[in-house]
Amino acid sequence: MSYHQLHRRDFLYQSLLTGACALGAGRLAAEERKLPVLGQGKFRYRPVASWGVLDERTPVKNCSAMVVDARGRIYLLTDHCANNVIVYDRDGKLLQKWGTRFPGAHGLEIVKEDDREVLFITDLNLHRVFKTTLDGEILMELTYPKSTGKYANEKEYRPAWTLNLPNGDFFVLDGYGKDYILRYNRAGKLLDYFGGPEGGIAHWGPHGGVIDTRGPGEPELVIAMSDQQTIKRLTLEGKLIEEISLPGSNPRMIQIVGEHMFVPHLADNWPKDRESKGYISVLDRDYKIVSNIGGTAPRYVNGKLQPMSQQGGFFRHPHDLVVAADGAIYVPQFASGNTYPVKLVPEV
Repeated sequence: MSYHQLHRRDFLYQSLLTGACALGAGRLAAEERKLPVLGQGKFRYRPVASWGVLDERTPVKNCSAMVVDARGRIYLLTDHCANNVIVYDRDGKLLQKWGTRFPGAHGLEIVKEDDREVLFITDLNLHRVFKTTLDGEILMELTYPKSTGKYANEKEYRPAWTLNLPNGDFFVLDGYGKDYILRYNRAGKLLDYFGGPEGGIAHWGPHGGVIDTRGPGEPELVIAMSDQQTIKRLTLEGKLIEEISLPGSNPRMIQIVGEHMFVPHLADNWPKDRESKGYISVLDRDYKIVSNIGGTAPRYVNGKLQPMSQQGGFFRHPHDLVVAADGAIYVPQFASGNTYPVKLVPEV
Protein backbone atom coordinates (compact mmCIF):
# COMPACT_ATOMS: atom_id res chain seq x y z
CA MET A 1 0.00 0.00 0.00
CA SER A 2 1.39 3.41 -0.96
CA TYR A 3 1.96 6.40 1.31
CA HIS A 4 -0.71 8.27 -0.65
CA GLN A 5 -3.25 5.54 0.10
CA LEU A 6 -2.38 5.55 3.79
CA HIS A 7 -2.54 9.34 3.96
CA ARG A 8 -5.96 9.38 2.29
CA ARG A 9 -7.22 6.68 4.66
CA ASP A 10 -6.06 8.69 7.69
CA PHE A 11 -7.92 11.71 6.29
CA LEU A 12 -11.11 9.70 5.87
CA TYR A 13 -10.86 8.24 9.36
CA GLN A 14 -10.30 11.65 10.94
CA SER A 15 -13.15 13.07 8.87
CA LEU A 16 -15.40 10.51 10.52
CA LEU A 17 -14.19 11.65 13.94
CA THR A 18 -14.85 15.33 13.31
CA GLY A 19 -18.07 15.09 11.34
CA ALA A 20 -16.60 15.62 7.87
CA CYS A 21 -18.62 18.76 7.21
CA ALA A 22 -16.70 19.38 4.02
CA LEU A 23 -17.57 16.01 2.53
CA GLY A 24 -21.33 16.34 2.72
CA ALA A 25 -23.72 13.66 3.97
CA GLY A 26 -24.03 11.67 0.76
CA ARG A 27 -20.35 11.59 0.00
CA LEU A 28 -19.50 10.83 3.63
CA ALA A 29 -21.78 7.79 3.60
CA ALA A 30 -20.16 6.58 0.39
CA GLU A 31 -16.65 7.07 1.75
CA GLU A 32 -17.60 5.34 5.01
CA ARG A 33 -18.63 2.25 3.08
CA LYS A 34 -15.16 2.13 1.53
CA LEU A 35 -13.35 2.08 4.86
CA PRO A 36 -12.00 -1.32 5.91
CA VAL A 37 -13.60 -3.08 8.84
CA LEU A 38 -11.52 -2.88 12.03
CA GLY A 39 -10.44 -5.98 13.96
CA GLN A 40 -10.07 -9.68 13.27
CA GLY A 41 -11.99 -12.91 13.72
CA LYS A 42 -15.32 -12.66 15.54
CA PHE A 43 -14.53 -9.14 16.78
CA ARG A 44 -14.76 -6.93 13.71
CA TYR A 45 -16.35 -3.48 13.74
CA ARG A 46 -17.34 -0.67 11.42
CA PRO A 47 -17.23 3.04 12.36
CA VAL A 48 -20.42 5.12 12.55
CA ALA A 49 -19.95 8.47 10.83
CA SER A 50 -20.22 11.62 12.96
CA TRP A 51 -21.71 9.88 16.00
CA GLY A 52 -21.90 12.23 19.01
CA VAL A 53 -20.52 15.29 17.24
CA LEU A 54 -22.10 18.39 18.82
CA ASP A 55 -21.86 22.11 18.14
CA GLU A 56 -19.85 24.87 19.83
CA ARG A 57 -22.43 25.17 22.60
CA THR A 58 -21.28 21.79 23.94
CA PRO A 59 -17.48 21.74 23.63
CA VAL A 60 -15.09 19.02 24.73
CA LYS A 61 -11.42 19.05 25.58
CA ASN A 62 -9.93 15.68 26.58
CA CYS A 63 -12.59 12.97 26.46
CA SER A 64 -11.48 10.52 29.11
CA ALA A 65 -14.27 8.12 30.09
CA MET A 66 -17.73 6.80 29.26
CA VAL A 67 -20.39 4.69 31.00
CA VAL A 68 -23.94 3.54 30.22
CA ASP A 69 -26.78 3.68 32.74
CA ALA A 70 -29.62 1.19 33.21
CA ARG A 71 -31.80 3.15 30.76
CA GLY A 72 -29.19 2.97 28.01
CA ARG A 73 -28.09 6.61 28.28
CA ILE A 74 -24.41 7.15 27.54
CA TYR A 75 -22.33 9.44 29.79
CA LEU A 76 -19.15 11.10 28.55
CA LEU A 77 -16.63 12.68 30.93
CA THR A 78 -14.53 15.56 29.61
CA ASP A 79 -12.28 18.09 31.33
CA HIS A 80 -13.95 21.01 29.58
CA CYS A 81 -15.57 22.96 32.41
CA ALA A 82 -18.40 24.23 30.25
CA ASN A 83 -19.90 20.74 30.50
CA ASN A 84 -17.89 18.06 32.29
CA VAL A 85 -20.56 15.41 31.74
CA ILE A 86 -22.40 15.03 28.45
CA VAL A 87 -25.29 12.56 28.24
CA TYR A 88 -26.14 11.02 24.86
CA ASP A 89 -28.78 8.67 23.57
CA ARG A 90 -27.65 5.67 21.51
CA ASP A 91 -27.90 7.70 18.30
CA GLY A 92 -25.50 10.32 19.59
CA LYS A 93 -28.09 13.01 20.31
CA LEU A 94 -27.59 15.28 23.32
CA LEU A 95 -29.90 14.53 26.23
CA GLN A 96 -28.31 16.48 29.07
CA LYS A 97 -25.08 18.14 30.16
CA TRP A 98 -23.74 19.32 33.48
CA GLY A 99 -20.58 20.01 35.46
CA THR A 100 -18.39 23.11 35.64
CA ARG A 101 -16.02 22.28 38.48
CA PHE A 102 -13.85 19.36 37.30
CA PRO A 103 -10.81 20.79 35.44
CA GLY A 104 -8.94 17.49 35.71
CA ALA A 105 -11.90 15.15 35.12
CA HIS A 106 -10.40 11.77 34.29
CA GLY A 107 -11.99 8.55 35.55
CA LEU A 108 -15.69 7.66 35.56
CA GLU A 109 -17.56 4.68 36.99
CA ILE A 110 -21.29 4.04 37.33
CA VAL A 111 -22.46 2.02 40.33
CA LYS A 112 -25.82 0.61 41.45
CA GLU A 113 -26.37 1.78 45.02
CA ASP A 114 -29.61 0.61 46.64
CA ASP A 115 -32.40 1.82 44.33
CA ARG A 116 -30.33 4.31 42.33
CA GLU A 117 -27.23 4.61 40.19
CA VAL A 118 -24.38 6.95 41.12
CA LEU A 119 -21.21 8.15 39.42
CA PHE A 120 -17.63 8.11 40.72
CA ILE A 121 -15.44 10.82 39.17
CA THR A 122 -11.71 11.27 39.71
CA ASP A 123 -10.08 14.67 39.16
CA LEU A 124 -6.32 14.89 38.62
CA ASN A 125 -6.13 18.64 39.14
CA LEU A 126 -8.31 18.82 42.23
CA HIS A 127 -6.65 15.69 43.70
CA ARG A 128 -10.03 14.32 44.69
CA VAL A 129 -12.61 11.61 44.14
CA PHE A 130 -16.27 12.60 43.90
CA LYS A 131 -19.46 10.57 44.12
CA THR A 132 -22.41 12.22 42.39
CA THR A 133 -25.94 11.55 41.30
CA LEU A 134 -26.59 11.02 37.60
CA ASP A 135 -27.63 14.68 37.46
CA GLY A 136 -24.46 15.99 39.10
CA GLU A 137 -25.34 16.48 42.76
CA ILE A 138 -22.20 15.80 44.80
CA LEU A 139 -22.83 13.13 47.43
CA MET A 140 -19.26 12.57 48.66
CA GLU A 141 -15.88 14.24 48.18
CA LEU A 142 -12.65 12.49 49.14
CA THR A 143 -9.35 14.33 49.53
CA TYR A 144 -5.88 12.80 49.62
CA PRO A 145 -5.22 9.92 52.08
CA LYS A 146 -3.13 11.87 54.59
CA SER A 147 -3.46 9.17 57.27
CA THR A 148 -1.30 6.75 55.28
CA GLY A 149 1.77 8.91 55.83
CA LYS A 150 2.73 8.36 52.18
CA TYR A 151 1.83 11.83 50.95
CA ALA A 152 3.50 15.11 51.92
CA ASN A 153 0.55 17.06 50.53
CA GLU A 154 -2.47 16.69 48.29
CA LYS A 155 -0.53 17.59 45.15
CA GLU A 156 1.23 14.21 45.33
CA TYR A 157 -2.15 12.47 45.01
CA ARG A 158 -3.58 12.30 41.47
CA PRO A 159 -6.24 9.55 41.34
CA ALA A 160 -6.86 8.05 37.91
CA TRP A 161 -9.86 5.74 38.45
CA THR A 162 -12.04 3.89 40.93
CA LEU A 163 -12.97 0.20 40.90
CA ASN A 164 -16.15 -0.61 42.79
CA LEU A 165 -17.31 -3.70 44.68
CA PRO A 166 -20.99 -4.73 44.97
CA ASN A 167 -20.96 -4.13 48.75
CA GLY A 168 -20.11 -0.44 48.30
CA ASP A 169 -16.37 -0.71 48.98
CA PHE A 170 -14.21 0.82 46.27
CA PHE A 171 -10.57 1.04 45.28
CA VAL A 172 -8.87 4.25 44.16
CA LEU A 173 -5.96 3.88 41.73
CA ASP A 174 -3.45 6.68 42.27
CA GLY A 175 -1.95 6.13 38.84
CA TYR A 176 -0.76 9.69 38.26
CA GLY A 177 0.48 10.25 41.79
CA LYS A 178 2.39 7.73 43.91
CA ASP A 179 0.88 4.53 42.45
CA TYR A 180 -0.85 3.27 45.57
CA ILE A 181 -4.12 1.37 45.43
CA LEU A 182 -6.41 2.42 48.28
CA ARG A 183 -9.52 0.66 49.53
CA TYR A 184 -12.44 2.60 51.06
CA ASN A 185 -15.80 1.55 52.42
CA ARG A 186 -19.08 2.94 51.16
CA ALA A 187 -18.92 5.86 53.59
CA GLY A 188 -15.48 6.87 52.37
CA LYS A 189 -13.45 5.47 55.26
CA LEU A 190 -9.97 4.27 54.30
CA LEU A 191 -9.71 0.53 55.01
CA ASP A 192 -6.42 -0.50 53.42
CA TYR A 193 -3.77 0.46 50.91
CA PHE A 194 -1.01 -1.33 49.03
CA GLY A 195 1.18 -0.99 45.99
CA GLY A 196 3.39 2.00 45.45
CA PRO A 197 7.12 1.58 44.83
CA GLU A 198 7.66 -0.67 47.84
CA GLY A 199 4.74 -2.82 46.76
CA GLY A 200 6.11 -3.54 43.31
CA ILE A 201 3.91 -1.06 41.45
CA ALA A 202 5.98 0.99 39.01
CA HIS A 203 5.22 4.65 38.31
CA TRP A 204 2.78 5.44 35.51
CA GLY A 205 1.24 2.11 36.30
CA PRO A 206 -2.24 1.57 37.85
CA HIS A 207 -4.42 3.67 35.56
CA GLY A 208 -7.69 1.74 35.31
CA GLY A 209 -9.06 -1.77 35.38
CA VAL A 210 -11.88 -3.94 36.58
CA ILE A 211 -12.88 -6.20 39.44
CA ASP A 212 -13.23 -9.68 37.96
CA THR A 213 -15.98 -11.63 39.71
CA ARG A 214 -16.28 -14.40 37.12
CA GLY A 215 -14.83 -16.93 39.52
CA PRO A 216 -14.61 -19.69 40.43
CA GLY A 217 -12.37 -18.27 43.16
CA GLU A 218 -12.35 -14.95 44.96
CA PRO A 219 -12.79 -11.68 43.04
CA GLU A 220 -9.60 -10.23 41.56
CA LEU A 221 -8.33 -6.79 40.74
CA VAL A 222 -7.29 -6.67 37.09
CA ILE A 223 -5.23 -3.52 36.59
CA ALA A 224 -4.31 -1.79 33.32
CA MET A 225 -0.69 -0.77 33.91
CA SER A 226 -0.49 1.90 31.16
CA ASP A 227 3.16 2.80 30.44
CA GLN A 228 4.33 -0.57 31.80
CA GLN A 229 2.57 -2.33 28.88
CA THR A 230 1.19 -4.98 31.18
CA ILE A 231 -1.96 -6.12 32.94
CA LYS A 232 -1.62 -7.16 36.58
CA ARG A 233 -3.93 -9.59 38.34
CA LEU A 234 -4.05 -8.96 42.08
CA THR A 235 -6.00 -10.28 45.03
CA LEU A 236 -8.21 -7.73 46.77
CA GLU A 237 -5.41 -7.51 49.36
CA GLY A 238 -2.85 -6.60 46.72
CA LYS A 239 -1.00 -9.90 46.30
CA LEU A 240 0.25 -10.47 42.75
CA ILE A 241 -1.41 -13.38 40.97
CA GLU A 242 -0.09 -12.91 37.46
CA GLU A 243 1.38 -10.27 35.17
CA ILE A 244 0.45 -10.36 31.49
CA SER A 245 2.86 -8.70 29.05
CA LEU A 246 1.32 -6.75 26.16
CA PRO A 247 4.23 -5.48 24.04
CA GLY A 248 3.38 -2.50 21.86
CA SER A 249 0.47 -1.41 24.04
CA ASN A 250 -0.56 1.16 26.62
CA PRO A 251 -3.61 -0.23 28.42
CA ARG A 252 -5.75 2.41 30.10
CA MET A 253 -8.99 0.68 31.09
CA ILE A 254 -10.69 -2.74 30.98
CA GLN A 255 -14.29 -3.83 30.47
CA ILE A 256 -15.45 -7.41 30.86
CA VAL A 257 -18.09 -8.56 28.38
CA GLY A 258 -19.03 -12.18 28.95
CA GLU A 259 -15.88 -14.26 28.66
CA HIS A 260 -13.85 -11.50 27.03
CA MET A 261 -12.07 -8.33 28.08
CA PHE A 262 -11.94 -5.15 25.99
CA VAL A 263 -8.84 -3.01 26.59
CA PRO A 264 -8.23 0.43 25.02
CA HIS A 265 -4.58 1.35 24.42
CA LEU A 266 -3.63 5.02 24.37
CA ALA A 267 -0.91 4.38 21.78
CA ASP A 268 1.53 1.70 20.61
CA ASN A 269 4.75 3.51 21.60
CA TRP A 270 3.74 5.92 24.35
CA PRO A 271 5.37 7.94 25.92
CA LYS A 272 8.51 7.59 23.74
CA ASP A 273 6.56 8.70 20.69
CA ARG A 274 3.81 11.19 21.48
CA GLU A 275 2.63 10.98 17.88
CA SER A 276 2.02 7.24 18.08
CA LYS A 277 -1.62 6.15 17.97
CA GLY A 278 -3.70 3.57 19.75
CA TYR A 279 -6.14 0.71 19.25
CA ILE A 280 -8.35 -1.70 21.23
CA SER A 281 -7.52 -5.29 22.20
CA VAL A 282 -9.99 -8.09 22.89
CA LEU A 283 -8.69 -10.78 25.27
CA ASP A 284 -10.21 -14.19 25.93
CA ARG A 285 -10.66 -15.90 29.32
CA ASP A 286 -7.00 -16.99 29.28
CA TYR A 287 -5.77 -13.43 28.60
CA LYS A 288 -4.86 -14.28 25.03
CA ILE A 289 -5.56 -11.53 22.51
CA VAL A 290 -8.04 -12.62 19.83
CA SER A 291 -8.52 -9.28 18.04
CA ASN A 292 -6.91 -5.85 17.82
CA ILE A 293 -9.52 -3.33 16.69
CA GLY A 294 -7.63 -0.70 14.75
CA GLY A 295 -4.37 -2.57 15.31
CA THR A 296 -2.28 -5.33 13.80
CA ALA A 297 -3.53 -8.90 14.12
CA PRO A 298 -2.23 -10.57 17.30
CA ARG A 299 0.60 -13.01 16.69
CA TYR A 300 2.03 -15.55 19.11
CA VAL A 301 5.34 -17.37 18.65
CA ASN A 302 5.88 -20.33 20.96
CA GLY A 303 3.13 -18.95 23.15
CA LYS A 304 4.71 -15.50 23.42
CA LEU A 305 2.82 -12.44 22.18
CA GLN A 306 4.77 -10.47 19.58
CA PRO A 307 4.83 -6.64 19.60
CA MET A 308 1.59 -5.08 18.41
CA SER A 309 0.96 -1.73 16.75
CA GLN A 310 -1.78 0.59 15.59
CA GLN A 311 -2.89 0.10 11.99
CA GLY A 312 -4.91 2.19 9.59
CA GLY A 313 -5.03 5.53 11.36
CA PHE A 314 -8.63 5.49 12.64
CA PHE A 315 -7.95 5.96 16.34
CA ARG A 316 -5.86 8.67 17.91
CA HIS A 317 -5.59 7.97 21.65
CA PRO A 318 -8.33 5.67 23.02
CA HIS A 319 -8.58 6.22 26.76
CA ASP A 320 -11.63 4.23 27.80
CA LEU A 321 -14.50 2.38 26.18
CA VAL A 322 -17.93 1.10 26.93
CA VAL A 323 -19.49 -1.91 25.20
CA ALA A 324 -23.27 -1.46 25.18
CA ALA A 325 -25.88 -4.20 25.42
CA ASP A 326 -26.30 -4.25 21.64
CA GLY A 327 -22.56 -4.82 21.12
CA ALA A 328 -21.75 -1.27 19.97
CA ILE A 329 -18.48 0.18 21.30
CA TYR A 330 -18.18 3.83 22.34
CA VAL A 331 -14.64 5.19 22.63
CA PRO A 332 -13.55 8.52 24.18
CA GLN A 333 -10.09 9.74 23.20
CA PHE A 334 -7.55 11.70 25.22
CA ALA A 335 -5.16 14.31 23.77
CA SER A 336 -6.88 13.95 20.41
CA GLY A 337 -7.58 17.47 19.24
CA ASN A 338 -10.80 18.07 21.20
CA THR A 339 -12.61 15.36 19.24
CA TYR A 340 -15.89 13.81 20.32
CA PRO A 341 -16.16 10.07 21.04
CA VAL A 342 -16.43 7.51 18.27
CA LYS A 343 -18.89 4.66 17.89
CA LEU A 344 -18.22 1.25 16.33
CA VAL A 345 -20.84 -1.35 15.51
CA PRO A 346 -20.26 -5.08 15.01
CA GLU A 347 -19.77 -6.18 11.43
CA VAL A 348 -22.47 -8.69 10.55
